[in-house]
Amino acid sequence: MEKSIITTGKVLRQILIGQLQDISENQFDIQAKGFNNTIRWNIGHIVYWTDKYSKLSFGFKSTIPPEYEMLFGTGTNPSEWVTTPPSKEVLIEQLKAQLIRFSELTPEMLDINLESPFVMGPFQFVSSGELFNFALMHEAIHLGVISSQVKAIQ
Repeated sequence: MEKSIITTGKVLRQILIGQLQDISENQFDIQAKGFNNTIRWNIGHIVYWTDKYSKLSFGFKSTIPPEYEMLFGTGTNPSEWVTTPPSKEVLIEQLKAQLIRFSELTPEMLDINLESPFVMGPFQFVSSGELFNFALMHEAIHLGVISSQVKAIQ
C-alpha cells in the first residue's frame, strides 16, 4: 500500500505541473472575486508546505529560500507581500525538484515514526507516511482551488 501512496504523490504532482503550463505569468497574480489569494500564492504554498513536510517526515534538507514562510505560509496573503515573489518558472522548477525527491522515497520510509507527533488543530500525525498522505491531500485541495481560480479568471 505504501508504494501506491508514493505513486499517487508522483501522479498528483505531474498533474499539477501539467495544469500550470497553460496558465500565463499574468494570470498567476490575478485575485479572482471570491478568493483570498492568487494562483501564485497557492503554488508557493504547496512548495512551502511540501518542503516543510518532507523535512519533518524524511529529514530532507530544505531547498527553498527562508522568505517563503512570509510569502506562502498559512495566513499569508499576496496583498501583504513586501518582497517580490518567485516567478512561474522558478515555482515550476521547485515543484519538479520535489517530484524528483518523491522518487527517492521507499515504502519503508513511510513506516518511520516522526521524532514527535505533528499536531495540526485536532489532527495528529505520528508516522512519516501519515504526514506524507496528508501532504498529498493538502496539495490536491490546492490544485482544486487553482483550477477554480483559472475558471473564475476566464
